[in-house]
Amino acid sequence: MKQDLFFDKKIPDRINRVDGRAKVTGSAAYAADHKMQNTVYGFLVGSTVAKGRIKSIDTKAAERAPGVLAVITHLNAPKLPSYTTGKDPSQPPTGGHPLRFFSSDEVFYYDQAIALVIADTYERVLHASKLVKAQYEKAVHQTDLDASLGKAKVPTGPRFEDYTRGEKDGYKSAAVKIEQEYYQPIDVHNPMEPAAIMAFWEGQDKVTVYTKTQGVQATQKSISDAFKLPLENITVNAEHIGGAFGMGLRTWPYEIAAVMGAKKVGKPLKLVLHREQMFTNVGYRPATTQKIGLGATTDGKLVGLTHDATANTSAYEEFTEATVNMSRFLYACPNVTTRYRIVPLNIVTPIWMRGPGEATGSFALESAMDELAYQLKLDPVEFRLRNHADSDPENGLPWSSKFLKECYQLGADAIGWKDRKLQPGTSKDGDWLIGYGMGTGSFGAFRGAATVKAMLHPDGKLILQCSVNDMGPGTATMMTAVASDLMGLPVNKITVQMGSTLLPPGPMQGGSTVTATVGSAVHDVCLALKEQIATLAGKEGAAISKANAQQLKAADLVFSETGVASKTDASVRVSYSDLLKQNNLPVIELTKESKGTKLPYSSYSYSVHFVKLRVHPATGRIKIDHVVSCADAGTIVSAKTAEGQMMGGAVGGIGMALMEDLVIDHRFGRPINNNLGDYHVPVNADIPSVDVLFVNKKDPYLNPIGAKGLGEIALVGVAPAIANAVFNATGKRIRSLPITQDKLLEA
Repeated sequence: MKQDLFFDKKIPDRINRVDGRAKVTGSAAYAADHKMQNTVYGFLVGSTVAKGRIKSIDTKAAERAPGVLAVITHLNAPKLPSYTTGKDPSQPPTGGHPLRFFSSDEVFYYDQAIALVIADTYERVLHASKLVKAQYEKAVHQTDLDASLGKAKVPTGPRFEDYTRGEKDGYKSAAVKIEQEYYQPIDVHNPMEPAAIMAFWEGQDKVTVYTKTQGVQATQKSISDAFKLPLENITVNAEHIGGAFGMGLRTWPYEIAAVMGAKKVGKPLKLVLHREQMFTNVGYRPATTQKIGLGATTDGKLVGLTHDATANTSAYEEFTEATVNMSRFLYACPNVTTRYRIVPLNIVTPIWMRGPGEATGSFALESAMDELAYQLKLDPVEFRLRNHADSDPENGLPWSSKFLKECYQLGADAIGWKDRKLQPGTSKDGDWLIGYGMGTGSFGAFRGAATVKAMLHPDGKLILQCSVNDMGPGTATMMTAVASDLMGLPVNKITVQMGSTLLPPGPMQGGSTVTATVGSAVHDVCLALKEQIATLAGKEGAAISKANAQQLKAADLVFSETGVASKTDASVRVSYSDLLKQNNLPVIELTKESKGTKLPYSSYSYSVHFVKLRVHPATGRIKIDHVVSCADAGTIVSAKTAEGQMMGGAVGGIGMALMEDLVIDHRFGRPINNNLGDYHVPVNADIPSVDVLFVNKKDPYLNPIGAKGLGEIALVGVAPAIANAVFNATGKRIRSLPITQDKLLEA
């Protein structure tokens, strides 16, 4: 079989997760599971004010408590080479978080760490942490985005300048137009595994850490910058991650603090944030207000689109995301204006959550498209098809691939879109109102650089090594699937070693780039490995060389679990064991770097999400009956894990649309539902039947396996699909997430 046929056929066999057994049996070790002799425990004491300075801090009782080894504050913290006490804290170590715990007496947000207590057991450190007392010089804080919109500013850098194509605010001259505002509250990650790190120093200049990070190389660089150590003196391990949703995309101050504490006490130190600290110290989806102006001709052709967004950042750092960017290219529209602003608040810096700004931006854009379609008396799918962009309207480039129309058709058929009534509130089932909604999602399809090492052993076992890790999407399974097909090996003959800076460098686990990036590196190293095997098998005197007059190529051979055979004569074959013996090799080993090049195409992944739900008009209760998510993500390499990604995105979208909202008491600048009892997320009873469909057509340009990103588009567009279905059921348009019963009853 030709090596590339795999990527042109239907979705391959549904292999199980290669790490599934380890995870369900408990043998997979997460950051806090690692054990070392003489481990001590750290605990962070948080500020009780949202802004101000520490007037005094009393640590004596904590220091005298049983088992306590040290209490680190701004008064006695070791001075790291990259820290300059009293200077502008927004000047960071180049690879780390700009806020430096214990570098000054200044407090920027509620629960910012003011002390690190270290003791010989977790119970003792927890007790001692309660004995630390601080007094503050309070300052006026601000945690309310709406109250601070007057302080909005354009972020630094040319990327964030206002964008205009055609006429500025051109929607205003359209025959049919809408102007509406939409609101996205703060959403928080809440992965199963909390933030955690274990750090251990060997002498004064070598450190090993086990930490929850989505990129071991990035964390290694952050520690190198903070402590001014050579990269090779720092080992970062993070093979297994218990979910992250973005919180592991940067090195947070607690990680640097833990490494500092381990050095101070000279013992392995373990630090795990408790659940409340997960709400206050490791980022979130920022609160965002959005205004959409949308105009069209009477026959439904877009004339103009204006998208303004204002989101919060922290008081000490500029955080930005691509909230308005999708509006520039998703639809064919001659006049587009986008504006993006940020407002500093006394909250920890946000971080890119799943779907980053696109998930937030799609709620406004796709809700507005639904509103204008209703005003035009057009079916929402038909309205989108009339404005389908056949090339990228932002830069004029052709798409590397685009099968969005196929997504519309597949999803509409599966949800029963033909049963949708154009007039809202007219479809009923007993006491329930029935509604249908849909939303489009998109996210850039990228390919970065990765290096993979392959080692083929005499028994036919293949080991693949790369530092990339897996926070749940099934990266190891994807790598196994690609190698299995190319090498003709069963899955159980392939082992993936990952998640350590001791391995060849891989990308950050985020931004829907890993399959395209690492999968391509696996593809390239396997092709190179096959050619090397062919060269060895074709040497003079080798078994297969007798059947070939010229030098062997991989295309001349059939690769299997036990060895290789001549394609023209299956009886002429050699086992891997004999091949290695003949060449006096213990193993065939190759390392290959793979990276993309700049292409004359625009590359995006696309999704369309359809929702059928019911609303009880007397109580405002919403019950989702059916979700259909259809994706154009290029070649689907691993069906099971891809479906899991899409289902997870649907669950996240349900939470985003109906439940999630971090509520802050602005009088004190502190959250009041910073726990899993009061911060609501979907549970099993909230999840309906979810059908996942893939176009599964190869992108011919982006990478050799034809895959595009999937993780982000699984979420982007789900929330507006639900909001649009609620409107179709009730005639009530809720523009502020989450859509709760009280909002429906008051509308």
